Amino acid sequence: MFFKKGIKKQGPSEKEKTIESFPASKEEVISFFRQQFHSAADLVIKEVCPHLTVLYLEPLIDGQILREQILQPVQNKKIHSLEELYSILSVGDVNNEKDPEKAVESLLNGSTLLHLDGTPRVLLASTPQSITRSLSTPELESQVIGMQVAFNECLSTNIGLLRKLISSTSFCHDQLVIGHQSKSRASIVYLKEIASEELVTTVKERIQKLSIDALIDTPVLAELIEDNSLSIFPQSILTERPDRVASQLTNGKIAILIDGSSHALLLPNPLIEFFQSKEDQNIRWQIATFLRLLRIGSMVFSIFATSFYVAALTYHYEVLPQPLLVPLGESRSRVPFPPVFETLLLEIVIELLREAGARLPTKVGQTMGIVGGIVIGTAAVEAGFTSNILIIIIALSALASFTSPSYMLGNVIRLLRFPIIILAGLWGFYGIMLGFCFILIHLLRQSTLGVPYLAPFYPPRYKDWKDSIIRFPAQFLYKRPDATRPQDSYKFPPSDGEG
Repeated sequence: MFFKKGIKKQGPSEKEKTIESFPASKEEVISFFRQQFHSAADLVIKEVCPHLTVLYLEPLIDGQILREQILQPVQNKKIHSLEELYSILSVGDVNNEKDPEKAVESLLNGSTLLHLDGTPRVLLASTPQSITRSLSTPELESQVIGMQVAFNECLSTNIGLLRKLISSTSFCHDQLVIGHQSKSRASIVYLKEIASEELVTTVKERIQKLSIDALIDTPVLAELIEDNSLSIFPQSILTERPDRVASQLTNGKIAILIDGSSHALLLPNPLIEFFQSKEDQNIRWQIATFLRLLRIGSMVFSIFATSFYVAALTYHYEVLPQPLLVPLGESRSRVPFPPVFETLLLEIVIELLREAGARLPTKVGQTMGIVGGIVIGTAAVEAGFTSNILIIIIALSALASFTSPSYMLGNVIRLLRFPIIILAGLWGFYGIMLGFCFILIHLLRQSTLGVPYLAPFYPPRYKDWKDSIIRFPAQFLYKRPDATRPQDSYKFPPSDGEG
C-alpha cells in the first residue's frame, strides 16, 4: 500500500484559466498573457508610452513594420482612448478585440497587441513576418516542356499561383484549422461549378472529424483521411506542381494545401493516374501513349522480374531457352545459396545503397550510389555470392522502378518485390500467380474517396479510356472523367459525330 499511486488532483484546465473578457487593469492583462504563454522568453512586453502596453511574440513579427508603423507613431504621445490610438497607427490591418482567446490566437499568427490601461479591450495590428523561400523549380516532378515553378511553404502564395492559372469566379478555397496545438491552416480548393458537392462535403467532414495535436505536413493528412489507411497503395497524389493541380481542378478533382507544406494533395485518384505525368499533356499523343505503356510495363517488370528468376531456377528450368541454361549454370556454379536467398540478399543490398544515398548530400549520395553499386556488385560476383545474370536483372528492376512519375508508387513497387520473391521461392510460378491474385483482389476492393481504385476499367467506363493507358488527341478529350462525378461533364462541346 506504501507504493500505491496517489490520484493526482486535476488542476483547472486551460479553458478554466482563461477569462471571458479583458480586464481594464494593465497588470491583470500582462499577468493573463504571461500565464497563457507560460512566461515564454520570446513574449515581449513593452510600455512604449504612458498607459500603453505592447505585446508580441518576437520570432513571429516583422520588426520593421513594428518599429515604423506602431512604435514610432505612438512614441512620447499621450493617448486617452483606443479610437485615438487607432487613428495614429499606420498599419493596414488593425482590429478591435475584446475576446482574450481570439487575442491569443492572433498573437500566435504574428499580430501585435496594444492595450491601453483602463480599457477592457485591445487593438490587434497585423505584423506577421514572412518566413518563406522564393519560388523554385520542381525537384521531384521536373519536366522539359511546361511550367517551371513549384509550390513553396506559404499557403497564400500557393493559392495565388493557382488563381493565376484559373482566373474564374468558380475558384473556391475553404479554410480549416487542423491540430489542437499546431493550429495548421488548410485550404480545400475546388471549382464550385464543376466539382461534385458530395466529394467536397466528404472531404470537409473527414478533416473536421480529425482530433490530433499537430499536423505539420500534407502526407500525414493524406493518410488520416484516405479510405483505407492499411493499404500499401497510395490513394491520393502528392504534387509540387501548380499546373498539375490546376489541370486536375478542371477535371472535378479536389486539392488540399497546408500552410508550411510545399506539396498539394489531389483526390480522388484511381491507380491509372499514378502512371500519368503532367508532361503527357504537353507532348504529342502518340509519344504520351508510348510513355504510359512504358511506365506500366516497367512497373510489371520491376515487381516480377526477380521472382521469375527465382521460380525458373528453383522449379521451372524447362521454361528457359536451351542456349541460356549453360551460361546460367556457369554463373551459379560458385554460388553457395539457393536462388531465393541470393535474390533477397542482393535486393536488400540495393535498398541499403539507395537509402544511404538518399540520406547523404546530393552530390555525395549520387557518387556513393554509383560507385558502391559497381564495387559491391563486382566483388559479390568474384567472391561467388551471386551470379552476374542476377546482378543484371536486379539493376534493370531498380531502373524500371524509377520510371513511375509518382514517388509514392515507386516505393510501393520496391516493397512488393519482396513478398513475391518469397512466394516464388516457395511455390515457383504458382506462387507468383498467387501473389498477383492477392494484389488484384486488393486493388478491386480498394477505393479512393468512394471512387473505385481501378476506374475506369472496373467498373468499365469506356468513354474515360480515352485518357487512361493511352491518350487520344486533345480534340477527343472533351469530357471530364465520370469517376469524379462532376457537375459539368464537358470541358468543351464535342465535334460533329462525337457523343
